[in-house]
Amino acid sequence: MSETATATKRGSISAPASNGGRAGLMAGPVGRNLGLVVALAILCAVGVITAGDRFADIDNVLTILRLASVVGVVSIGMTFVIIGGGIDLSVGALVALSSIWATTLATQTMAEDFHWIVMVVTAILVGAIAGLINGVIIAYGKLVAFIATLAMLVSARGLAEIIANRRTQIVQDRDFLDFFTGGVLGIPTLVIMFALVSAAGWVLLNRTTFGRRTFAVGGNAEAARLAGIRVQRHTVKLYVLSGITCGIAAVMLMARTTTGSSTHGTLMELEAIAAVVIGGTLLIGGRGTIVGTVLGVLIFITLGNVFTLNDLSSSAQAVARGVIIVLAVLLQMRLAGGEGRGRRATAPAAGGPGGVTSGAGSVPGSPAGGRQGGASDPTT
Repeated sequence: MSETATATKRGSISAPASNGGRAGLMAGPVGRNLGLVVALAILCAVGVITAGDRFADIDNVLTILRLASVVGVVSIGMTFVIIGGGIDLSVGALVALSSIWATTLATQTMAEDFHWIVMVVTAILVGAIAGLINGVIIAYGKLVAFIATLAMLVSARGLAEIIANRRTQIVQDRDFLDFFTGGVLGIPTLVIMFALVSAAGWVLLNRTTFGRRTFAVGGNAEAARLAGIRVQRHTVKLYVLSGITCGIAAVMLMARTTTGSSTHGTLMELEAIAAVVIGGTLLIGGRGTIVGTVLGVLIFITLGNVFTLNDLSSSAQAVARGVIIVLAVLLQMRLAGGEGRGRRATAPAAGGPGGVTSGAGSVPGSPAGGRQGGASDPTT
């Protein structure tokens, strides 16, 4: 083959890769998160224009952050579950159950005799055990996650009502309230907790084997199994993690409202799923970011705040949020399709430099999660 022909062949391979690289940058996590930052900035600008100083006031900003904190912590756990290919509809009910169990007379008496940390541990343990039940039923009972967590939603809410006898339980421990309603350098404790949970979630997802396995399981569970990952055990861990975040959120809600109630967390599962989807996590699993989820939560809560300051009805807020969710999912589908076409365009030919045969699956858990049959090591 002549040098000219060889150069032409090389050029035909490298050019699409360059274009795909640029497209991948904009459609990848950096591009998606940048788009969310722009959307949040535009929303804030609308708030300043329509509500003026009422929106820009520091107290209003702190109110937005406090409201975002509770939903945000739940959304971090939901992000892991959805990236892993599942769904958890029970998070709101688990927040209610955890808050009720942590504020019973027996628990508060123990906290008074020992330390208020008993209430915190109780809430987290209740959430973790409920998450464990979800995970075992889904992973080993082979029940669809939607049905299993829906059943937990109903059961947990009912159990919370039975324990509380449909009454609101008041938090009596002043030390507990003083700690969680305080702040550091003007930043509320609840906001700091949200920041810490988000940072821990980012490290767990992006810097540990657990995170890489989560992407792998969500991208292609069968390929992950063939690569040596214990998919069932990992699925259980994901739901336990979601339950733990529900317990933490329950503690935060107890501090903010000074109560434990079976009505806590009503529709919180929908808010969390919406925030995760707006943040760019694929509902089919295999792709998502913690940063995107945090931005999604802030967008969702800020939108509600702007609507409230402008005296718009809750019905109008619901319609606007529904439209945003639909647009976010449509954008996800478009970006995922674009990434898939980009990978096919840049894939080396059979026997080519990459040594990949035609039709081989991509690494499970990569962006837009390859769901093909090829088995690769997801921990690389």
